[in-house]
Amino acid sequence: QVQLVESGGGLVQAGGSLRLSCAASGRTFSSYAMGWFRQAPGKEREFVTTINWSGGSTYYADSVKGRFTISRDNAKNTVYLQMNSLKPEDTAVYYCAVRYGSGTYSRPQEYDYWGQGTQVTVSS
Repeated sequence: QVQLVESGGGLVQAGGSLRLSCAASGRTFSSYAMGWFRQAPGKEREFVTTINWSGGSTYYADSVKGRFTISRDNAKNTVYLQMNSLKPEDTAVYYCAVRYGSGTYSRPQEYDYWGQGTQVTVSS
């Protein structure tokens, strides 16, 4: 069993930045791939970014490429999402997710454990 707790969400103006964190507990964090997803009201959960177990491989949705950066600190069992140049369309609940595996994964059904989510609101 893995427990995930997201933090760092909030209200920010367009063009601003936020840094989300996802702290994991329960098993060997370094064996797991991590992902960030988001869900806006009335929309399906969508992929944002993913990182492999070592941090050496990442993959981004086109909508966030060049603005968001995923990273991880295995010593702290934490994955981060640095979000810059935020837009109103980035407004959503952001979820981190984890799965055992050596690759990167972009589909929600590929993940085994999910956090409760943190709200990000970008005002225009």
